[in-house]
Amino acid sequence: MAKVTRDDVARLAGTSTAVVSYVINNGPRPVAAGTRERVLAAIKELGYRPDRVAQAMASQRTDLIGLIVPDARQPFFAEMAHAVEQAAAERGKMVLVGNSDYLDEREVHYLRAFLGMRVSGLILISQGPSEHAATEIDAWDARVVLLHRRPEAIDDVAVVLDDIGGAERLVHHLLGHGHPYVACLGGVDSTPELGDPVTDHVTGWRRAMEVAGLSTEGRLFKAPYNRYDAYRIALDLLAGPDRPPALVCATDDQAIGVLRAARELRIDVPGELAVAGFDDVKEAWLTDPPLTTVGSDRVAMARAAVDLAIGDHQGGTPPERLRQFPVTLRLRASCGCPGTDA
Repeated sequence: MAKVTRDDVARLAGTSTAVVSYVINNGPRPVAAGTRERVLAAIKELGYRPDRVAQAMASQRTDLIGLIVPDARQPFFAEMAHAVEQAAAERGKMVLVGNSDYLDEREVHYLRAFLGMRVSGLILISQGPSEHAATEIDAWDARVVLLHRRPEAIDDVAVVLDDIGGAERLVHHLLGHGHPYVACLGGVDSTPELGDPVTDHVTGWRRAMEVAGLSTEGRLFKAPYNRYDAYRIALDLLAGPDRPPALVCATDDQAIGVLRAARELRIDVPGELAVAGFDDVKEAWLTDPPLTTVGSDRVAMARAAVDLAIGDHQGGTPPERLRQFPVTLRLRASCGCPGTDA
């Protein structure tokens, strides 16, 4: 059976192949409603399917967006990836996802693979990017958007949160419950010193403690970002003689691990230990007790990142290269508040 072509659709619809292209691609020129209906009817009758590979070769771009995350198993990154996919679908794009596992070489691998596929844009949730990754991006002259990480250079395009301010507000709130001090469960030795959200959460904790006239010496503890390792570290920390009265965690996943450890050690939360996290993943209000945390509008962040990645400028006005979104405290029972805000 002969392959149906765009010429066949145009012939049946009684129009030109250019008009058929405008209908299929929703532009760049408008098509009258009656003509559009004839073209769509011809497409359906003939069973025409656009050759996306040929289109990509002609335009040097596909309808794909690349998304690289550190670890899609972690709830925050999973929820962010879903939000990006939804935002991309609204704009007629599909998303390719790669997990870097916090490894520079894997990040570069996916950068090279996705850019080689001529993606429309690439969204990178990175703990770097490394020098090798930056070189790869420059070599392809690609549109890359950093998501969830503040760029070191203002020329980089990024969508970020007010991570420092959010952490400050969270620590001030915990101190407001009357705790003599608040300890912090931060990142690991390899956590970058600049621009990383976890580093910013620790910075916010330090600033809030300093404003309150409290020492941070010996009150910052290192842990990987996931609940499993945080749980094992919390077992030792909470069973020791210097158990803190309140603990703010750099991620919700860490805080979930701390809550599990506290339950096993029969430590009352929040009576003996206040716990708070950062990210407001959906599981945060299902923990026992529900977790106090810092939330954000991930849907809006994802849409902003997708628009920047594909160069979609609403109204023809280029958006800001650095978009910072505000955060909101989600006050729940793990810090002693009565709320269980979902």
